[in-house]
Amino acid sequence: MKALRFHAAKDLRIEEIAAIPAPGPGQVAIRNRFVGICGTDLHEYAYGPIFIPTAPHPFTGAHGPQVLGHEFGGVVTAVGAGVTHVAVGDRVSVQPLIMPRSGDYFADRGLFHLSENLALAGLSWVSGGMAEAALLNDYNVVRIPDRMSDEEAALVEPTAVAVYACDRGKVTAGHSVLITGAGPIGILTLLTAKAFGATTLFLSDLNDTRLELARKMLPGVITLNPKRDDIGAAVRAATEGGVGCDVALECVGNERALQGCLDAVRKQGTVVQVGLHPGNSGLHWHTVTFKDVDLRGSWAYPTHLWPRVIDLIASGAIPAARVVTRKIRLDQAVTEGFDALLDPAGTQLKILIDLT
Repeated sequence: MKALRFHAAKDLRIEEIAAIPAPGPGQVAIRNRFVGICGTDLHEYAYGPIFIPTAPHPFTGAHGPQVLGHEFGGVVTAVGAGVTHVAVGDRVSVQPLIMPRSGDYFADRGLFHLSENLALAGLSWVSGGMAEAALLNDYNVVRIPDRMSDEEAALVEPTAVAVYACDRGKVTAGHSVLITGAGPIGILTLLTAKAFGATTLFLSDLNDTRLELARKMLPGVITLNPKRDDIGAAVRAATEGGVGCDVALECVGNERALQGCLDAVRKQGTVVQVGLHPGNSGLHWHTVTFKDVDLRGSWAYPTHLWPRVIDLIASGAIPAARVVTRKIRLDQAVTEGFDALLDPAGTQLKILIDLT
């Protein structure tokens, strides 16, 4: 079957590889339909291997070359013994986290996403979304309703990141919220905060093109560019009492963006770190203490979020499809997908690869 595989930084190859095997007990085979190119995929392409193991993964045994793609969905083509929650012909969204189901401190507590042995389909597993088919565990596939499109099935994974980030920030009705970063995760977090009832929304980014896209998606959002705007001052000026926002979500992985969140949030507000920082980042810890803020990380998502996120998208509460700016074929993935998303002009947000 045809697949896009990572071999090394700047070395992605569309290749013919062996077809997936028949599913064993507790496994499911799917025919992939749409897969999104994630920021993690871009980092692997530009600088990797990062998460892709160079030696066999301690739990899955996977290593490069690796089929990429962890934001995807498809149609069930076969199920192994003991699988009862999906059947051949069901359309599914893939929850890509793979880990021990027991005998692990966090797994035993239902916190599967925190397992020390965590692997991901498309990064450290035999299969990924950027291929014609994938072999997965039964817990990796969740049936989607008829009212959800195949494209939306591929958007559940990044939307789950946004939903969990807003959960970590305890975003609720009437809140004022700052999101730094107008990439796909930032925009999905913006849409999620709106769905959760936030009434005053701020979005900061260095790219004016993406800020304009955000204004078109969500009229009323207050967009800021740190090249021109003092983020903290602008947020305070637009919030009740001039105190700052209730919640600030850093969706870039950038030190200045994190500092801007701390400056903009009110006393006893909450700062959530969503983006992955490439190294150590300085923070004014006197300000953390003086403002009495909560500073929280937000790693991936609990796996039990999938039905909830599916319903949020399928109901229209989170219009996730708005972030899709282009659809391409697998043969175009490198030049029209990865390279386009790395273009500093930033004219694209989410690119989906159509495998139908």
